[in-house]
Amino acid sequence: MSIPLNEEVVKLKPSGIRKFFDIVHEMKDAISLGVGEPDFDTPWHVRDEGIYSLEKGKTIYTSNSGLIELREEICKCTERKYGVSYDPRSEIIITVGGSEAIDIGLRAMINSGDEVLIPQPSYVSYEPCTILAGGKPVIIELKAENEFRLTEQELRDAITDKTKVLILPFPNNPTGAIMEESDLVAIAKVCVEKDIFVLSDEIYAELTYKGKHVSIASLPGMQERTIMINGFSKAYAMTGWRLGYACGPKEIISQMTKIHQFCIMCAPTTSQYAAIEAIKNGDEDIAEMREAYDQRRRFLLNAFKEMKLDCFEPYGAFYVFPCIKEFGMTSEEFATRFLEEEKVAAVPGTAFGDCGEGFLRISYAYSLEHLKEAMIRLERFVNKLRND
Repeated sequence: MSIPLNEEVVKLKPSGIRKFFDIVHEMKDAISLGVGEPDFDTPWHVRDEGIYSLEKGKTIYTSNSGLIELREEICKCTERKYGVSYDPRSEIIITVGGSEAIDIGLRAMINSGDEVLIPQPSYVSYEPCTILAGGKPVIIELKAENEFRLTEQELRDAITDKTKVLILPFPNNPTGAIMEESDLVAIAKVCVEKDIFVLSDEIYAELTYKGKHVSIASLPGMQERTIMINGFSKAYAMTGWRLGYACGPKEIISQMTKIHQFCIMCAPTTSQYAAIEAIKNGDEDIAEMREAYDQRRRFLLNAFKEMKLDCFEPYGAFYVFPCIKEFGMTSEEFATRFLEEEKVAAVPGTAFGDCGEGFLRISYAYSLEHLKEAMIRLERFVNKLRND
């Protein structure tokens, strides 16, 4: 019997994040610093609104685009926080997490053979989603000496006559890098000049520790060529609610909605009612969690400094990306030995692209107590390696 399988799907590598996540859950006394999931509970007033919607029997389908009340609140939020105005009826779609928005955004914009520029290290789904959409991923290797920011020259060097879309993944997973307004102005200039569209993944926008997050969509000439992706997982500790959204030109959003209509129908109704409460009354929750993350961020950077482990200072998300090149091992070998010998799981930098080689992603979406114990074990591990 011949098993029918899509060749492109067969070629895709499984996520490098989940490998270590699965191992650590079977290991006694192990500490996981591998998964990018807030350790906070969803704020009670948000959960309560979800529960209330169930009690009131609000369990039917919403429109394909999502509850209009939620889309209206998102519009108010993007205008208030980023200075970008959208039409809630035609320029916003509610999706099943930000991940779905990435997928259908690429599928709506790309024709077979179109090139998609993907700065790496970056989130694991960009490259496979591009391939599944029929596009050709073109990798831009970000550099530690530039604090893993995308520079104007790097962008220009990657552009060809087949370039269609640039993915802009900032604040960045896994590096924690951010792009400031001056950085974005330079990128925007090239995008307008070369007629390139941008898929801007801003899921970590609220977790910025230096200045205020700037969306490239807010810059002159960019709103009409940008799909802004965001969601509720990271900012509001709502990962399991699976809710994201995309804002952009109505011509693209309408095609994204068509794909969403056939594949999903609509995002979870209960989650949408909870999200209305989150976006209306959740700013204090965000501030509280951001302060805690910043404390953990500064703790880790200080710990790395004391153990003489090189790491640039990240100002976004909840990840640090220390360099482990001095030990002469691949990132995979380092992470594997660290897990086996010290029972601490971190993710090899290569899980986020080949240019992540020589780095390790450590998430600080964990309690300070766990981080302190993990750093004790890491210092012991690196000292052992240096003395071997």
